[in-house]
Amino acid sequence: MSLRLATFNVENLMNRFDYSGYRNQLNEDRTLALFDIQSEAEYKMLEQARAIAQSDDTRQLTALAIAATRADIICMQEVDNIEALKAFEYGYLFKMVGQGYRQKYTTSGNDSRGIDVAVMMRNETAQGQPIEFVRMTSHAYVTYEQFGLHTPELAALGNQANERIFRRDCLEVDVTVGGVPLTLYLVHFKSMGSPRNGREATMPVRIAEAQAVRRIIEERFGKDHAADKRWAICGDMNDYRQRVKIAGDAIDGYRFEVVDEAVSCINVLTEGGFCENVVERRPEMNRWSLYHTRGPEERHLCQLDYILLSKGLAASNATAVPDIIRNGQPWRTIFPPGQEVERFPRAGWDRPKASDHCPVAITLDMT
Repeated sequence: MSLRLATFNVENLMNRFDYSGYRNQLNEDRTLALFDIQSEAEYKMLEQARAIAQSDDTRQLTALAIAATRADIICMQEVDNIEALKAFEYGYLFKMVGQGYRQKYTTSGNDSRGIDVAVMMRNETAQGQPIEFVRMTSHAYVTYEQFGLHTPELAALGNQANERIFRRDCLEVDVTVGGVPLTLYLVHFKSMGSPRNGREATMPVRIAEAQAVRRIIEERFGKDHAADKRWAICGDMNDYRQRVKIAGDAIDGYRFEVVDEAVSCINVLTEGGFCENVVERRPEMNRWSLYHTRGPEERHLCQLDYILLSKGLAASNATAVPDIIRNGQPWRTIFPPGQEVERFPRAGWDRPKASDHCPVAITLDMT
């Protein structure tokens, strides 16, 4: 009995318009920045037209990327609410590829923009085994003080002891697959931020989030037995243990170099064999799920999207290697030699695109 599990940051799956760009230039779409807009009313009208026109192509590509995972259960990040998820699944995914995801769950987390984690599940696996929802538990309200995780580094960043740990949530979802229990932990950790407030500066927040996830799991299953239970952590952790630095250009050729990172929040979760980042079963040059660039002087490929299997679940799936679906990437993404893929129709240089992230999927033996 097998289960196809996937994770995907679908990026801003919203059913409302974001007008904050009128007063905050950092949030203004680059298209609108080209025009001299005289009033807030005019801005709102133009933003509606822009968002609607762009969203149709984007969501077709998002649906194609999800369909390519062939997932029975897909964990998602950056979903506005259940109504947005329903509208997307029925209007795009189901109408395009059929065999819809009838079961959908999300909850309100802590994201200031209101975009949170969610899960979609089929009623049964490709092999016909029933997938049944058991319960869902939000941990969005856990504070640093409650878990004893407040540190001077967090205080220096302005995080108070009574503040919530998770920037979105750690959503605990219990299901059964053919009667076999499985617990999923859906996460979306603190972003690395702007160049001024980058990866190293925001690392203490992600480390605390990872510590909190591990504690939640250990409290659920018992510290001495948790690693042997059947669970997986899925989501965008906004951090990496390795990256592939890119140098050169299209004329003289690109050069790729694998670089290890000394510190990563992922280490908190994998330490002591607690769980395994199964994407690391792929070759080092071929583990990336996101292309990052701030111009020719800063370009790299890295893994931000994870399926971490418990020690026990990883051991019973020792030969399973995840797939990374990159066909929805924009044309600006630089692929190492031999990794090029045929893009989905209408993918643009920068947009439309399925997402800057790539879905990660794995087939698990659940017997």
